[in-house]
Amino acid sequence: MARFYTGCRPGSRCPTGQEEIAPAFESRADLPLIEDNCTSARVIMGSLWGQSAPTTQHAATIYAEILLAPGGAIPIDAEADERAVMLVGGEAEINGLPLELYGLSVLAPGAPMQLTSASGGRVMLLGGEAFATPRHVWWNFVSSSRERIDQAKADWRSGAFGTVPGDREEFIPIPDVPLTNSDS
Repeated sequence: MARFYTGCRPGSRCPTGQEEIAPAFESRADLPLIEDNCTSARVIMGSLWGQSAPTTQHAATIYAEILLAPGGAIPIDAEADERAVMLVGGEAEINGLPLELYGLSVLAPGAPMQLTSASGGRVMLLGGEAFATPRHVWWNFVSSSRERIDQAKADWRSGAFGTVPGDREEFIPIPDVPLTNSDS
């Protein structure tokens, strides 16, 4: 069962003009699973290899969990404007270059690539269409406006974001200095 927010607030992939729509929450059990002998991919958002997730998206997006058995290999198509992979378990390589555990590897645009694993791995694939306007990033907040990011920081600190439905226990405090590249 996948559970995630789909509304457009700082931190989500929303085109300019849709950044302030109301946040929403979806819980889905019907996400497509693509399988072959040595790999499987669960499409969480968007479309991958002809399968589309029923989740809401506000821009062309791909988000999928890929499980590679030992010796598994799959192509990573060049259809999305922006693509990245993150190794979250085991080991894997992209075009022969080892992926770092929990490191985000941004892929070259327009180039088809091959994801492989000699001993098995779990990789998240994410990406989508490039935005026409610049974005500013601070921690988990992304916006076309630096002022909006400052407001999002204040909203997070004051509790205005609320909690995840069914999970009132976990709260992640906003850091004084984020571990992201920031320009705000």
